[in-house]
Amino acid sequence: MPVPLNLRRPLPLFLLLLLSASSLLSSGRAHQRSSSYASSALTEWRPAHASYYAADPEDAIAGACGFGNLGKEGYGMATVGLSEALFEKGAACGGCYEVRCVTELKYCLPGTSITVTATNFCAPNYGLPADAGGVCNPPNHHLLLPIQAFEKIAIWKAGVVPIQYRRVKCVRDEGVRFFIDGRKFFYTVLISNVAGAGDVKSVKIKGSNTGWLQMGRNWGQIWHINVDLKGQPLSFELTSSDGVILTCYNVAPKDWLFGKTYVGKQFPF
Repeated sequence: MPVPLNLRRPLPLFLLLLLSASSLLSSGRAHQRSSSYASSALTEWRPAHASYYAADPEDAIAGACGFGNLGKEGYGMATVGLSEALFEKGAACGGCYEVRCVTELKYCLPGTSITVTATNFCAPNYGLPADAGGVCNPPNHHLLLPIQAFEKIAIWKAGVVPIQYRRVKCVRDEGVRFFIDGRKFFYTVLISNVAGAGDVKSVKIKGSNTGWLQMGRNWGQIWHINVDLKGQPLSFELTSSDGVILTCYNVAPKDWLFGKTYVGKQFPF
């Protein structure tokens, strides 16, 4: 039953002050949550364009970063192919990007974003101008997403859509994986499941009878060296793009084998 106007009384001053303080506290907590989330960002938001491809299970294998079976490696379809301006000849492989669609209101899904890992290369098409079909041509910043990822932020009818992206820290389960392959004195090591910055810029390897030896980037996140380390436990020192160094001692035992994966420690995230 409504209360007559003449019986309604203003709230006492101390209650108004209490409600005001409660409101400020709530807004402060909300700000704290957003600040905590933003602390995972490694760069500011930057403009780019995104498009998609109709992915099937076969597309989750291989790629220009060398990760192999993306499902088995834990990346799934939350992946992205980067244009030449972003790919950095494979140095960007493994980095994580938060992507959102904010400009094309007709196609964007408001308030959404998706975090994807760089696992592939969006090759340029020099038969077309960069502004007329050559979406991945330099100097374009373009992200090519599986349709499963694209539809998290925009309607598929959008085709090529303006987006914003920023680098964020990667969150990974378990430790960094080292897949050792090669033959005789030629070793290759695929480094995957990297947390933090996600992209590895420098790798060193060490046997029990050697000092630290610099490895070279073969392609993507596959690193190589010519050396004989058979019968020695192997340690690795990784440097990520943000300068963080991770040292993993005795990752592979002395009886390690080619074609096997060994798990080390993990970067902080």
